[in-house]
Amino acid sequence: MLMKRVMNSSSKNQRFSKSSFFPKNHIGQIWVETMVYTLIAFALIGLVLAFVKPKIQETQDKGVIDQSVRILENIDFVVRTLGGPGNQRVLEVGLNKGTLFIDGANDTIYFKIESRYVYSQPGEDVDVGGIVANTEKKGNINEVTLTKDYSGDYNITIQNKDELKEMTKAPTPYKIIISDNGGNIINMDVTN
Repeated sequence: MLMKRVMNSSSKNQRFSKSSFFPKNHIGQIWVETMVYTLIAFALIGLVLAFVKPKIQETQDKGVIDQSVRILENIDFVVRTLGGPGNQRVLEVGLNKGTLFIDGANDTIYFKIESRYVYSQPGEDVDVGGIVANTEKKGNINEVTLTKDYSGDYNITIQNKDELKEMTKAPTPYKIIISDNGGNIINMDVTN
């Protein structure tokens, strides 16, 4: 009798396992559905990133351009408030993107960046508080140039020479030593 019961219970277990919750032919279907839903989710995430990433870059570029305007304003403030011959000031300038040029030959300081952001009307010079902004369209990228011109007011030199100094993205800030050499000659020494 005991043996009969054990056999009956084992046959019940076999029947129960054969008619499990998910029959064998549906287990493969569940995995296929899971993979399809996962692929759809990845495709949607990819589409969202394709539209959102350029906007994020554009916003970051706008911040870099605004920061560069402030850098040019700070340099201009130091140049105009040096006082007299022999005075000097140290200014730290950090660049995350773009290039800052100090052009001793043309007595200008300008900043260039390639950006998705349109800072000013393309092809036109726009005055932004004494700084001239110009945006040139190059395909789907814009080249924004911010220029502060000192010709007629000051003679800008780099280590007492009329040459061009280029400062690019760097992990540490540049130190610009701005000194008044007398006779409207402003010298700038740049170290990194």
